[in-house]
Amino acid sequence: MRHFFLNMMTEQIYKLFRESTGVTTDSRSVTRGQIFFALWGDNYNGNKFAAEAIDKGASWAIIDDLAFETEKTILVDDCLFELQALASYHRKEIKAPVLAITGTNGKTTTKELITAILSRKFKVHATRGNLNNHIGVPITILSAPEGTEIMVVEMGASHLGEIRTLCLIAKPDYGIITNIGTAHIEGFGSVEGVIKAKTELYEHLRKVNGIAIYNDKDPVLTEKIYKLVNRAVPYSDPTGTELSVISASAGMNLSLIVEYLHKKYSISTKLFGEYNIINIKAAMAAGLFLGVGMKEIAEEIAKYNPGNNRSQIKVTKRNTLVCDSYNANPSSMKMAIESFSKIKADRKMCILGDMLELGDKSEEEHLRVLNILNDNNIKEVLLTGPLFSKVSSESGFRSFPDIRKLKEYLKSEQVSGYHILIKGSRGIALEQIYDLL
Repeated sequence: MRHFFLNMMTEQIYKLFRESTGVTTDSRSVTRGQIFFALWGDNYNGNKFAAEAIDKGASWAIIDDLAFETEKTILVDDCLFELQALASYHRKEIKAPVLAITGTNGKTTTKELITAILSRKFKVHATRGNLNNHIGVPITILSAPEGTEIMVVEMGASHLGEIRTLCLIAKPDYGIITNIGTAHIEGFGSVEGVIKAKTELYEHLRKVNGIAIYNDKDPVLTEKIYKLVNRAVPYSDPTGTELSVISASAGMNLSLIVEYLHKKYSISTKLFGEYNIINIKAAMAAGLFLGVGMKEIAEEIAKYNPGNNRSQIKVTKRNTLVCDSYNANPSSMKMAIESFSKIKADRKMCILGDMLELGDKSEEEHLRVLNILNDNNIKEVLLTGPLFSKVSSESGFRSFPDIRKLKEYLKSEQVSGYHILIKGSRGIALEQIYDLL
């Protein structure tokens, strides 16, 4: 585990940062006055692009390879560590409280809902897109503008210790774990490993006497709250008054009835799936606890338009699509199929892609999805990816080894008149088929 103690190099770079227009790790998109950090990747050495970044207007380049030193570079031991240390230092300086969000499913939707709600009262700075890892979190912190009153920071992890490190950088005062499922189990080793990794956020909150906002209907999270956290706020009672949320409609667009302070609010959302109720409840609880009115919260939830292929409904000339192809894991796949099975439609189809990073659980979990499809009476199914292809030979469902073969099929078949759930891991790239439907 890294500790970001102040050193003279970080202090020097921080002075330059305060005079800069921000930081970047991508030499292709440098803007004038930014500081470029030359990070390493599996297939690239960022030091090789330091000169290019400076030519494009970067004020300085932070490098960790002596061979690329010039008068506009600053040599450090490790560029990634220095980026994280700089963010940790900046976090102390700007003093705005941080609300951190992690979990297996629903992180980004919850983050975006909370950001919209809190923006009714505060100047909010939040994670852009999916910048939620060891590089994205520091960039989020360092891009906070002057006058920021609260930050909403999404934290992702695929290994033990990552959330702990991100907490050392972002120093959250409040925290939400949306849920704990079986994503990235390859990196965690077991479900117990996933639980331990996600609850590193709770461990941090205990150390700083921070506040966890938690789903009191989730037995795993409730148990961990009592064991790990000093101060906690349940979704069902964020202000000393019960907050209850029920689904009014399980149609394509999720509709809710919310009761708070003896008043009912009807909310028609643009989200698909009953599984989003808990993300909405998390956002409501956070908003109420931090002082936003229920009327304003209901308005923001109704306005929220999901993007980036997360619970997104698209109506084409031939079909109605549920585009949920940004990510997939066993728990989110189950929830999506079960919600889809409840909608009223004459013709329904599921197009599913492999779930990645499941390690030795891969075959077992893909077989389980086939059983879930059968249990929910989904008859028309197209599967794509080597894992589904391997396990589906006796399922009666049509399968394709890769996205290319699936696209060939859809070009020839011209699927029409269906409601279609499209879900798979990001690496399968199911968004490539939207235009064919």
